[in-house]
Amino acid sequence: MTRGDHAHEPDGTGAGAHGHDHAAHEHDHRGPEDRCVAVSRIIDAPAAAIFAIVDDPSMHPVIDGSGSVRASQLSSCHLRLGDKFRMDMKLGVPYGISNVVVEHEPDRLIAWRHIGGHRWRYRLAPIDGGTEVTEEFDWSTSRVPWFIELTGSPRKHPAAMRRTLDRLADVVTGRAG
Repeated sequence: MTRGDHAHEPDGTGAGAHGHDHAAHEHDHRGPEDRCVAVSRIIDAPAAAIFAIVDDPSMHPVIDGSGSVRASQLSSCHLRLGDKFRMDMKLGVPYGISNVVVEHEPDRLIAWRHIGGHRWRYRLAPIDGGTEVTEEFDWSTSRVPWFIELTGSPRKHPAAMRRTLDRLADVVTGRAG
């Protein structure tokens, strides 16, 4: 899909409750100068409440839809531009990864990168009745973009990103079990 395309609800209307499209939709950019995949959904919550979760590394294991984020090595805190944080991960074997916040606009945007150079980004756009939340995996800044493409990560990540946004919606609206 390209930027602006939307996945539709099974009933074909594309609209969820309150007339909003709550289905996640994907944006897929594969040009060498713009290597990014993104998934968006509308969450019935204010941007500030959502941002308070995505900019707190201790909440990342709670909302992670990939199953790879295990724990934050920080207690609950809110990140700022330039902050460093470390996460315990597991992809087959456990490992730790250090990250640095490289983009930050309170209640609107946060992105971090680790040694590989690629970025995980959340964009929040307030809309009538909620917030459109977009999670992006951006490997245009990667030190080895060809390796990311070889591993199939751009193809694999959107499904986990959809699950992450669903979990984020559950947490912020109090539906998480």
